[in-house]
Amino acid sequence: MSTTATIVLIVVVLLVLAAVVVGVQAARRRRLRQTFGPEYDRVVADTGSRSEAEKELLERTKRHAKLEIEPLSAESRTRYAAAWEEVQIRFVDSPKEAVATADELVTRLITERGYPTGDYDERLADLSVEHAATLEHYRSAHEISIRSRDGRAETEDLRQALVHYRALFADLLGEDPVAHTTPAPRPAAEAAPRTGTTPETDATSR
Repeated sequence: MSTTATIVLIVVVLLVLAAVVVGVQAARRRRLRQTFGPEYDRVVADTGSRSEAEKELLERTKRHAKLEIEPLSAESRTRYAAAWEEVQIRFVDSPKEAVATADELVTRLITERGYPTGDYDERLADLSVEHAATLEHYRSAHEISIRSRDGRAETEDLRQALVHYRALFADLLGEDPVAHTTPAPRPAAEAAPRTGTTPETDATSR
């Protein structure tokens, strides 16, 4: 084989290998986008690098695969749904306490499903693999909950926190916790014309 033919063959092989690599990367990127949804773009923005973001998301996937995630029994689902109904009823008279209880209830549910709950950031990372669609709700609820503990949250903020908590709660539960219950009314003093909704009815409309 002549030198020219050898060079052409090497170039062709390199082009084929490059095409394979590009194809593999594209498939991986597509798979990560499907798995993590908006969380993919968030991690890219946080890291400032698409390759670093994808490395982080792959690490999350590997870590999640080692967890023993368990489905809830019908009895547990019923118990959690009843507990959530109590939270919403409590919101009428004690919004701040209701949000604090919602945070505890969500954490308890996360634990029972098999997710570690020690570190908040790691908790988010673990949840993102199967619950990316509702992860931003959890972030928003957690942020409002912290402001509530510091006395910096209004009643409308607390109502929004409960809506956000419910989104992840329902995702983890596998069903809407109040789909078959009667919505609890908001106190007349707290009703605002611009919203006109309770935490549960507002969540249904989203």
